[in-house]
Amino acid sequence: STTLTYAKMMKIAVLAALAGSAAAFAPSPVAQTSRTALSADFSKELGAQMPLGFIDPLGLVADADQDEFDRLRWVELKHGRVAMLAVTGYLVTYAGVRFPGAEDIPSGFAALEAIPVMVGAQMVATWALMEAANQDQFTSSKATNPYAVGDSPAEFTGDFRNGALDFGWDKLSDDAKMRKRAIELNQGRAAQMGILG
Repeated sequence: STTLTYAKMMKIAVLAALAGSAAAFAPSPVAQTSRTALSADFSKELGAQMPLGFIDPLGLVADADQDEFDRLRWVELKHGRVAMLAVTGYLVTYAGVRFPGAEDIPSGFAALEAIPVMVGAQMVATWALMEAANQDQFTSSKATNPYAVGDSPAEFTGDFRNGALDFGWDKLSDDAKMRKRAIELNQGRAAQMGILG
């Protein structure tokens, strides 16, 4: 049949979202010269690490400035965090763990077709609420909230501690913080690939 199943459409949508977020770490040709005065060298940025180095197959950062690169990095970080949660949920349901009353719902992408419509609506409402709440509430170049107030304590884009949760982060050296951030980027990239199946 020429019509795509819902599961195939979901995989295509996830792949399209992943391709858009992958631009922040795509390779650039060695002999490439700057096309504008604002072009920057992002090959030394956090995330340009072995084994891939800096890759940009779609050329999204070819003429980008630092602000656009930071925005794309934030998108990559956010998609990676969501993908890590998705992989965890996929593995937990595949292991047979279910909420009471949902024992008959299959695991993986097949669950999307089996859940009741109202449960799907609740999921969408929860995602919208999480999207609205998951913003830095302060003003800074690292903040994403246009209605923010006060100066942000965030050290980098995606730092949502806001002075509340620390877990020893402030005691780490600058090198250790960069290693932890690089690990999060790599784990997010692996999760984005993993959830695609």
